[in-house]
Order: sequence, then C-alpha cells, then structure tokens
Amino acid sequence: MAARGVRSSPERLEGPLTIETMAETQRRLRLLEDGETLDMSAVTAFDTAGAWAILQAQKRVQAAGRRLELVNLTEAQGQLIETVARAMPEPEKRRRTIPGRPDDGLAHLGRDVAQGLGTALNALGFLGEVVAHLFALVLHPTRLRLTPLVHHMQEAGWNAVPIVSLMGFLIGIVLAFQGSTQLKPFGAEVYVVDLVAISILRELGILLTAIIVAGRSASAFTAAIGSMKMREEIDAMRVLGLDPIDRLVLPRVLALVILLPALGFIASMAGLVGGGLMAWIDLGITPGMFRTQLLANTDVSHAIIGLVKAPFFAVIIAVIGCHQGMQVAGNAESLGQHTSRSVVQAIFLVIVIDALFSIFFAVWGL
Repeated sequence: MAARGVRSSPERLEGPLTIETMAETQRRLRLLEDGETLDMSAVTAFDTAGAWAILQAQKRVQAAGRRLELVNLTEAQGQLIETVARAMPEPEKRRRTIPGRPDDGLAHLGRDVAQGLGTALNALGFLGEVVAHLFALVLHPTRLRLTPLVHHMQEAGWNAVPIVSLMGFLIGIVLAFQGSTQLKPFGAEVYVVDLVAISILRELGILLTAIIVAGRSASAFTAAIGSMKMREEIDAMRVLGLDPIDRLVLPRVLALVILLPALGFIASMAGLVGGGLMAWIDLGITPGMFRTQLLANTDVSHAIIGLVKAPFFAVIIAVIGCHQGMQVAGNAESLGQHTSRSVVQAIFLVIVIDALFSIFFAVWGL
C-alpha cells in the first residue's frame, strides 16, 4: 500500500521527510535499515524532524554493528543533519552505584537522617538552656527586662488581636452553618450550640490561634534575631558579657506565654459570637436561647482544657523561632531558609502537641 507523502524503493527514500510525514518516515526507515546505503536524491522536502529520524536510524544500525551511509544528498541536507546531530543530547552513562560513594542513595538518606537528628538534638539543647535561664530568672527576678517584654507583648500579642478575632468569628460561622446543615434533617439543630461551643472552646480556638501566632511571630523572631546574627551583633553582645538568651530569647518566650492564652480566649469568644450569629440567621436560635443552651450543656472544663495547652504552644513557638534565628549564617539566603523553616517546624510541633494532649485527656476521661 502506498504511504501518504513518502514512497521508497528498498534503498531509496522519496517525497517529503518532514514533521507531517514523521510516522510514515520512521516506519519506512526501519524497513530500509537492512541495507548499507540510503539514497536521498528523490527527497523533495527535508526538515529537522526528517534529519532526526535519519540520525536515529543510523544509531540503530550502528548499534547492530553495521553502517548506514547516506548518498546523493544535497549540501543543505548534509548541513541540516550535522546541525541536528550536534544538538542531540549525549546519552548519560549509567554508572554502577557503589555503597559508600558520594552518589549512593543510601548514603544520602543516612546523611539526611543524621542531619535531622543533629538539628533535633541541637534544638533540644537550646530548649534546655532556655528553661535553665527561666529558673535562674525565677530566683533572680531583677534580671527580667521589662521594656523588651512589653514591646514583644505588644508586637506578638496586642497587634495579633484583630486577625485572631476575625479568624475565630469566621470559624464559628462555618461550624454553625455546617452543623445546622447536617443536623437539621434529624431535627437536632438545637445541638448546633453544643457543637460550636465544645469544638471552639476545647480545640479549634486555641489550636488555630497558635497556628496563626506560629506563622506570624515565629517568623518575626527568626528574622529579627537572624538579622542581628548576620550583623554580628550577637557576637558583640557576648564580647560585652551580655547573654543573648537573657536579652533576646527570654522576653520573647515570656511574652508569648503570657499572651497566647489571652489570644486563645479572645478567639474562642469571637467564635461563639460568630456561631451564635449564624445559628440566629440560619436556625432562628435567638441570642438568649443560644446563651441558655451554652450555659446549660457546656462545662467550663472544656475552656480550661483548651487554655491549658496555650503555654506549651507558646514555649514551642518562641523557642523554635529564636533557635532558628540563632542558626542563621552570614547571608540573606540563610535568613530566608531559616525563617521558612521556623514557621514549618512551629506549626508542625503545635499540631503534634495538640494531638498528644487530646490522647492524654481521652485516656484520663477529661
């Protein structure tokens, strides 16, 4: 059967060798690979796709231990084939991986694991150093620097009130709306109040607040301390006999320990307001009915369980932010890497600790 656009005798190609006839060209070339020469005199059109197909055919023949010589080709065809041959990538030589060599995947995995363990131990040592300085501060309270403490309380706490309140309000609206949608078919829409109250007071209020503070304050701590590290100001403090833990880390840790419970409480109250508003709009539960149902069925222990976790979240967020700042090298790229790393680690550990608290409270029946 005659091929579309390409006709060939056993050693001769005819017609166009272009991208439009590529499939048929490759099929015909495979039939002609048994010969030793390939006549190009009857080729009417030739482009880079045709040159690539011919070069591939020559490689297959060469791999079989023979040669496929091109004859009667024009100067332009020869130049095009040489240009395509120079542009084709050389196949990568696969080398056998020897265990212990630098390119060994198992060695890479081992180095990554060792580096991760080293970083975890370093962070644990930094946490121990901070706890030791906290105990020393309790014994010598005059060492507390009130000015930076108040400054960080304003930056990490007071300035975060609007975003935390808005987040809690919206979460309350979402919980009430989804709860009413799911409970209304069963005639149990009144339990939307319990759903919103327990979810926000016990888990979501403080957890989402901690996540926002981790993204907002941990990165700020790392950026501030890392910038000082880049400008060698921390080295200068040590030369002057000033402890960076006392001067830079403790005020930030104490600021978050003091204000994160307050932020969690504000977020929870905003969530109850949002949930009550949506329950009023969607289910007709008036604010008075919402308040009565809330006080009747929601124990204060749920709020206490939520707020108990706040100081632990605060310590983790502040310590990770400050520790990553201390690890910054002397360039902006390192500062960016450690800032991103502090946010990821802080949020991850906050979620892990919240999960551990949930298991603990469930085991103890709380």
